[in-house]
Amino acid sequence: MLNNTQKKTLLTDCPDDLGLIAKITNICHKHQLNVVQNKEFVDHEHRQFFMRTELEGIFNDETFLADLDHAIPTGSRRKLVGEGRKKVVIMVTKEAHCLGDILMKAYDGTLDVEIAAVIGNYDDLSALTDKFGIPFHHIGHENLTRAEHEELMMNCIEQYEPDFVILAKYMRILTPAFVEAYPHRVINIHHSFLPAFIGAKPYHQAYQRGVKIIGATAHFVTNNLDEGPIITQTVLPVDHTFSATDMARAGRDVEKSVLSKALGLILDDRVFVHGNRTVVL
Repeated sequence: MLNNTQKKTLLTDCPDDLGLIAKITNICHKHQLNVVQNKEFVDHEHRQFFMRTELEGIFNDETFLADLDHAIPTGSRRKLVGEGRKKVVIMVTKEAHCLGDILMKAYDGTLDVEIAAVIGNYDDLSALTDKFGIPFHHIGHENLTRAEHEELMMNCIEQYEPDFVILAKYMRILTPAFVEAYPHRVINIHHSFLPAFIGAKPYHQAYQRGVKIIGATAHFVTNNLDEGPIITQTVLPVDHTFSATDMARAGRDVEKSVLSKALGLILDDRVFVHGNRTVVL
């Protein structure tokens, strides 16, 4: 590969039309860009087309995107993404399993991400974060309104200019102002598959109901609590031999796995948000 050759990913989200794959790849060919990998999906109900195209070559982003705009329908969204590492800020409360999993996977390269900082409304996880040489900010919420506390959190987040904010078991409900500041950029892990069993002690609720599966859901945060576009989910079978403590222990394993998987998909530019759903390519 020549020194000035780059790898980029084209993300196309547009109204469906005849011959879109050919139109897009013809523009790539015109610019002498090699298609390394391509995947597409058509939502026939809403007549919407999605395509993720990995490209290799010498890029002139401005002229390439201008030519593409002439080839695809009006109202299209398209983005050309480079190879740079994305930056995240992680928000936590007291539970360590999700944060620890992300820290370790970033450390060993399983997740190609820059963790700019960890912010907690308690300082319980500062020692864990310090072991990885990452700044930890304790911003307590005591004696503050939710709006006052979130303003302090956002001021801290903004100094790092993250691509995404990860809620690694951050156990506070976010206000509409916070959600609006990071549209489709805040990722949460929910301790259920449906989601269900809201509120305190979800695994005790599951135990009382005698559930046969437990699971976790990673989703984008919206103003509708735990109802944002779902990125990924996983379930685990359980039975009558599981106590509430057993379920909680198994649930923590599922939660950290699902959150890390969702983060990996986001970092790899595989997730399109379409209404209150996602398309993952």
